Amino acid sequence: MLYSRRLDVRYTPDVLVVGGGAAGVTASAAAARMGRNVLLCESGGCFGGVGTTGLVPSFATFSDRENLLCSGIGLEIRRAACPGVPDDQAWTSIEPELLKRVYDDIVTEAGVDFLFFTKLCDVIAIDGRIDTCVFTSPEGMFAVRPKIVIDCTGDGEVIALAGGEFELGDENGDVMPSTLCSQWTGVNYDEYRKANVPEALEKAIADGIFTHEDRHLTGLNPRANGICGGNIGHIFGFRAADNRSMTDAMVWGRKSLLEYQRFYREYVRGCENITLTGTANMLGIRESRRILCDYTLAFKDFMRRMDFRDEIGRYCYPIDIHIMNTSAEEMNRFNQEYRGLKYAAGESYGIPLRALIPKSFTNAFTAGRCMGADRQMEASVRVMPGCYITGQAAGTAAAMAVTSGEARSVRASDLQKILYREGAYMRKELR
Repeated sequence: MLYSRRLDVRYTPDVLVVGGGAAGVTASAAAARMGRNVLLCESGGCFGGVGTTGLVPSFATFSDRENLLCSGIGLEIRRAACPGVPDDQAWTSIEPELLKRVYDDIVTEAGVDFLFFTKLCDVIAIDGRIDTCVFTSPEGMFAVRPKIVIDCTGDGEVIALAGGEFELGDENGDVMPSTLCSQWTGVNYDEYRKANVPEALEKAIADGIFTHEDRHLTGLNPRANGICGGNIGHIFGFRAADNRSMTDAMVWGRKSLLEYQRFYREYVRGCENITLTGTANMLGIRESRRILCDYTLAFKDFMRRMDFRDEIGRYCYPIDIHIMNTSAEEMNRFNQEYRGLKYAAGESYGIPLRALIPKSFTNAFTAGRCMGADRQMEASVRVMPGCYITGQAAGTAAAMAVTSGEARSVRASDLQKILYREGAYMRKELR
């Protein structure tokens, strides 16, 4: 079927940010604070992605235990969302309603123009430039023609729809399983912390209460007012960026959590009265498209604690690749290959500007989970503090590139000085 229609070009911003998760919020705020006209389009009804709509229960570490690597706008967000919590505390609980309001305030105070319920549906690229992004909304379809665009969709949707290059999954195209996060009440958390959950899990598996013998259990994290957040269970066989697979995953995720409710009630101390009170409205997707950029941040860079002359920040989260199936062999492989890939205090790796510039286009940046990284490094930088670091850098760089219209016109040394001035962490020799 050939379908055509005339669309209004409703916006012509300096910078268009697509996706309002952790990376998109920081990118749009950073660009707007640089005095640029910024439009931020988010498909849902709030900002924050997995941290709000996705009910992920905790922030990962902001610190390498000696330096606050995620500072700048990301630290502003965390301080507002977790008042009174030490900056260097790891695994800080998220109150999703508070975090939603914090994000609203950050973008509003920066002067960002933003739209909820606005879904990207097509991208037109001409001669290596992204010319037009087409969105659908309750009012119908409309077009946006930006000078610079930042793909913060997590799934690399802008670059993929424009025909740009990306990678997906491992050598077979398989991605890490997703999780449907959840909320629970009725947990005596003091007693729960004394429980031997791995031993209880083995007994429950032996008793046959689970459909899948999944031994990689992240567990429960306390929130306010007796609520716990759950990052529980895996959805195996998930195909990233696949509408049918995502639909099936949501249905199975909701069903599988009833098995975990039974497990906690019958096998885990402190959880005798646990009750599932809610599931997320989006999947916790760990791995999807990875955009091919001018540089691919690689596993070797993690192992070398790499420094880059054009780095825009540093991070330290472990290589966090979850099990790919339920076999005992896979769990053993996971324990042997990845459980030990953690840094000592003060260790980190650099993130180069080149890993935020998609190689297919001249006027685009990316940040967050879909940035230029191999699958091992994506498994480190994908968490929210990593998204804040890369988001602020991409937004600042995009603001600098508006005049020329060229992403590669940004000098890393100039960007580093601005980022440091705005509170971002930089090695001393780059400030």
